[in-house]
Amino acid sequence: MKAIVLEKIDAPLAIRDVELTELKVGQVLVKILVSGLCGAQLHEIRGHKGNAKFLPHLMGHEGCGIVKEVGPGVTNVNVGDKVVMHWRPGTGIEAPFPSYVLDGKLMSSGKVTTLSEYSIVSENRLTTVPQDTPEDLCAILGCALTTAMGIIDNEVELKFGESVAVVGCGGVGLNLIQAAALKSACPIYAIDNNITKRELCFTAGASIFTNSINAVDEKVDVIIDTTGIPEVISECVSKLSGKGRMVLVGQPAPGKMVEVMNAVNLFSGMGQTIKATQGGRTNPTEDIPRYVRMHQEGILDVKQFVTHRFKLDQVNEAFDLLRSGNAGRIIIEIGV
Repeated sequence: MKAIVLEKIDAPLAIRDVELTELKVGQVLVKILVSGLCGAQLHEIRGHKGNAKFLPHLMGHEGCGIVKEVGPGVTNVNVGDKVVMHWRPGTGIEAPFPSYVLDGKLMSSGKVTTLSEYSIVSENRLTTVPQDTPEDLCAILGCALTTAMGIIDNEVELKFGESVAVVGCGGVGLNLIQAAALKSACPIYAIDNNITKRELCFTAGASIFTNSINAVDEKVDVIIDTTGIPEVISECVSKLSGKGRMVLVGQPAPGKMVEVMNAVNLFSGMGQTIKATQGGRTNPTEDIPRYVRMHQEGILDVKQFVTHRFKLDQVNEAFDLLRSGNAGRIIIEIGV
């Protein structure tokens, strides 16, 4: 099968012929229809999520596919099921890491990967959805949308009418704006230095668009940073209200320091909080069916956030676009 392989840190990805291996207990073979691209994968390419000893390996962690074969012990999915492929564990067996064959040698991989024609996936990284669920929605449910909804619901426990600032309005940021709007946040500040994101942000539900948190005159109840830029994070802290909560989604590069000026202000008012999150503490098994129902009822939509589409052999071009900041969510079409 054709697969995208990270062979060297901070180098173009390779399109390679990779062989599948026999399924082990709890593993599922999935034919991949589409995959989303997440900014976190840029950190992976740069080596911020593991050094060269883990290379080579497959890529991708949010996708949509069809189950082609199930391994021993699998009971939650069946052959023919349409599934969301997600990196956070849900219900089912936590299977061992899968192996593939590259150039005659075994190659390890994560428990879900999505930038290949087929993938061996741990059962608990799959959630079945109705067959008519749009493929793009399924892919975005694998990470961006569930992360955003989880942050708003679980991490900040947003209350009706609270103000929200989303800093960095890419794929996750746009879904954060939509999630905040569904919770009747007011106002919602969309902050991005790329003016081309303006209309997308307003479509998602933003009240105000600006290029810097410093342009916001008022204190904000909830600030969510997706950039991971230390200087931007420091600026955001000073804008928190007395009961303010700040959540870091974007990860600063290893070794980078985030300064908090006048840290005594964190103790003012009702006490401020700053926390980091991975995935918004979402539970895929419980949350994905709810979000699919919301989509079926016309409450939740993501199609306006998909700004670009590429084929599997165009993946390096797609990642270049992701690096530029000139895209919402990017979809890689594989088996559609």
